[in-house]
Amino acid sequence: MPELVGSYLLEVSSRLEALAAEADAGALDGAVDLIAAAIEAGGVVQAFGTGHSEAFAMEIAGRAGGLIPTNKIALRDVVLRGSRNAGELKGSSLERDPAVVEELFDLSPVGEHDVFIIASNSGVNGSIVGLALLAKSRGHRLIAVTSLEHTAAVEPKHPSGLRLSEIADVVIDNKAPFGDTTLELPGGGGVGAVSSITAAFIAQLLTIGTAERIGATGKVPPIYISANIPGGDEHNQVLEDLYKNRIRRDA
Repeated sequence: MPELVGSYLLEVSSRLEALAAEADAGALDGAVDLIAAAIEAGGVVQAFGTGHSEAFAMEIAGRAGGLIPTNKIALRDVVLRGSRNAGELKGSSLERDPAVVEELFDLSPVGEHDVFIIASNSGVNGSIVGLALLAKSRGHRLIAVTSLEHTAAVEPKHPSGLRLSEIADVVIDNKAPFGDTTLELPGGGGVGAVSSITAAFIAQLLTIGTAERIGATGKVPPIYISANIPGGDEHNQVLEDLYKNRIRRDA
């Protein structure tokens, strides 16, 4: 077990170091440009991910140290606010259904200046590609976070035959390998998935870069502070009110 822990640490740290080096070299500047421009125009960041990639959207929207003009779109919205029944949330059928995105988009508080960030390790499922295409058709700029190695090795599942990486204005590689796992067990089987960790790091790099960009203009970045420190709720509420009915903070 200690040997596997050390191996996994190396797999994770090497990927984080590569992402940090790319960020230092300006590889994320295009994405930061789109986010900062959207916020400057009064828009918000619409984050979407399904399965484990929903964690990326949660890292973008509604957390301490994060940007306040952010909104998380979730597949369950079509059950909570739309026409689908709860049974459709079982398994991965809804995630793979391209027909769900029209209702999902219409149920979401999307404004004309909003930018979309969609995360998907495979980048091929129907709802992911479908929402990406719909967002682009409505005139929104799109940032994708995906595994370039994995998505190139699998067939698209959307009728368009496209991958998320082929639709986005800016593509960020999450550095996850094909299948996501990094370690092979002696008896067979892979463990040590990395996409959630690298995606969370990317989300934080984008947040840091955007806050820095806004701060460089002389403005105070609209950033959450923890609700669990004195004055946190009050600080956050004042800024959230600026985006009333445009961002959701569901449990």
